[in-house]
Amino acid sequence: MTEFRIPLIGEIAPEFNSASTMGQINFPADYKGKWAVLFSHPADFTPVCTTEFMAFQDKIDEFKKRNVELIGYSVDGIQSHIAWVNNIKEKFDVKITFPIVADMSVAYKYGMLQTSADSNHTVRAVFFINPEWKIAALMYYPLTNGRNIDEIIRLIDSLQMTYNHKRATPANWPKNKIFADRVIVPPAANMSEMEKNTSTYECKDWYLCTQEIPK
Repeated sequence: MTEFRIPLIGEIAPEFNSASTMGQINFPADYKGKWAVLFSHPADFTPVCTTEFMAFQDKIDEFKKRNVELIGYSVDGIQSHIAWVNNIKEKFDVKITFPIVADMSVAYKYGMLQTSADSNHTVRAVFFINPEWKIAALMYYPLTNGRNIDEIIRLIDSLQMTYNHKRATPANWPKNKIFADRVIVPPAANMSEMEKNTSTYECKDWYLCTQEIPK
């Protein structure tokens, strides 16, 4: 199979117009003004993927609350997607309410096929796409290891803090051992900014100043 490069952070997300379990998706035009999380899984009717889809669905309200739409993907066809969604509903009583895309070109455009891992199935990729349709962040997991949905939501919160307020977030935010949920002010670029920051914010040193989460 042809292998295309992974789109980079800051680049415009590749467009696609594809069939899905919820009907045709014209991406990103159908998601104007929203964030999107596009995630791939190796194949339908596989154990880890089934647990992931139920975990994403379990947190659907948390994503909606953050103006985030979920889009699932695998290389399997639309009939397989539909059968799998029905199987999850039948076996686990979980109704999947986000779309699963069926279009091989999406795997190529987003670099989801990594032949060193598997030439026929996509790795577990996650693309965080902001309202300007740019790649804000991405994650890649191997086929064998399920993703942590809480970490995906945590990263969305961090990305939205930066997007909306131009603030960075420390390690393990919002539960950093030293700073708790405080956010990081951009470091001063000159002496005047340094003096302003150190007199305005709580600073451990001139280059590391924090503030409470902006309203």
